[in-house]
Amino acid sequence: MRKASQVLLMCFAIFALNSKLEAQSPKREFRGAWVATVANIDFPSTQGLTQQRFMDEWEETVDLLKEAGFNTVIAQVRPTGDAFYRSKISPWSKYLSGKQGMPLAGDFDPLTFMVESAHERNLEFHAWLNPYRASMDTSTLTLSNMHPYKSHPEWIMSYGGKLYFNPALPEVRNYITEVVTEIVMDYDVDGIHFDDYYYPYPAAGELLPDSLDFTKYGFGFFSIEDWRRHNVDMLIGQVSSMIKLVAPSVKFGVSPFGVWRNSSKDAALGSATRSSVATYDDLYADVRSWLEKGWVDYVVPQIYWHIGFPVADYEVLLKWWAKNSFGRNVYAGHAAYKVGINKEPEWGNGREIPKQVRLNRSTPEIEGSVFYNFTSLRKNPFGITDSLRNNYYKTPALLPELAYMKLPQSPTPVLDKPKCIKTGGLKFNCYLKDPDKTAKNLVIYRFDDRRPGDYNNPENILQIIRLNGEENLEILDETAAKNKEYTYVASSMNAQHTESILSNWKAVKIGKWRVKKLR
Repeated sequence: MRKASQVLLMCFAIFALNSKLEAQSPKREFRGAWVATVANIDFPSTQGLTQQRFMDEWEETVDLLKEAGFNTVIAQVRPTGDAFYRSKISPWSKYLSGKQGMPLAGDFDPLTFMVESAHERNLEFHAWLNPYRASMDTSTLTLSNMHPYKSHPEWIMSYGGKLYFNPALPEVRNYITEVVTEIVMDYDVDGIHFDDYYYPYPAAGELLPDSLDFTKYGFGFFSIEDWRRHNVDMLIGQVSSMIKLVAPSVKFGVSPFGVWRNSSKDAALGSATRSSVATYDDLYADVRSWLEKGWVDYVVPQIYWHIGFPVADYEVLLKWWAKNSFGRNVYAGHAAYKVGINKEPEWGNGREIPKQVRLNRSTPEIEGSVFYNFTSLRKNPFGITDSLRNNYYKTPALLPELAYMKLPQSPTPVLDKPKCIKTGGLKFNCYLKDPDKTAKNLVIYRFDDRRPGDYNNPENILQIIRLNGEENLEILDETAAKNKEYTYVASSMNAQHTESILSNWKAVKIGKWRVKKLR
């Protein structure tokens, strides 16, 4: 019995150790959340807020994400052919002011405020656009005179009770590219993000109204389906080329429906799934090809099913996207909105999302997570946000590197001698000569020793600071304790998140009244 007890205790110890290792945060991880503005799903809470209330709600949003350990916000700035920003070619969104084409009072630009607020909290801001959706209904009376429908009704098609920009038209591709160009030229966004709506999701008993367009534009294509995929390919390739030319430091990402293609349709390339919809066959978006061609910098497949779901298993799909990434970054899209809501028992507790995060971390090609939607994170069902805050996202994380962007390396920082703060802790200056403004972040490492330690352990990251062209920053470490030895080292990161050469290092010990230099 004694041996059996010892074996049992050893098993518990091994289980506890494995659980800790599974939950241990990596040094680099994409930690994002989608904030939906269409129909005011997440933000703002209602149409027609005052400017102050709008600002308060957005700051509450980014405060929660920052406090919970996130490093990226993906905010919907173009929900239905409209804009949450000052535009020369798109009307103000009705989800902002209550009436399409009408801004909030005063000379307030919501997107400038949203981006700056995110950056103040060291959150990357990715501008989320729905490229083709023109209206959530078919009524044209409430559309602004600035809406493209009013000047180019031939660009718009009606399907499934909504209005869409027609992907077949070259003029539409040029217009959407111009929309993206305006954003990356006028705003300090870190990424452009397209969601899963390309050709609309199939509506029962309704055919897409594009047969005449196929007759006009489809010469040389074997089928209308191949032609539709070509139309979407043309847009993605065009937008990608424009971003690389005009704003090479801006990432271009997409978040497709989680199933690219079932193996029943493509035994060689498809996934072992039985989904009734596939992004290739039904939405005419060949995302795998975009990754292969290098048109997108990252992909966030919306794998909105639980591990073991027979029709579309989360683990099966995660491995499929990992296998078909072609070296581009893959972040998993999680269905936080299902927790406590969906009838399947796997969503009836708080365990599914942590299981998925652990599975992501055990799959080398998967470099992070994005959660839909923010409202679910705010409501925190079964403590899923607490689990991220207190466990999986407890330590800070640098964003994953995107070396294929091939941006110039940022300069090496220089540290001076730390000094005591009367109220406790240390302060020191960090200098950075960066005339070309290549550095986007400063990383401060602190090691509890008189020499540097493990740079890959995120527990040794003291701060990650967003830079705005500063070349002299005062760094505060208010947690440094007396009679302890510390070593500080810094690096800078460029927009593709590549770290610079490490700085000089400063080893110190805090005495009763002053800092003792150890090196």
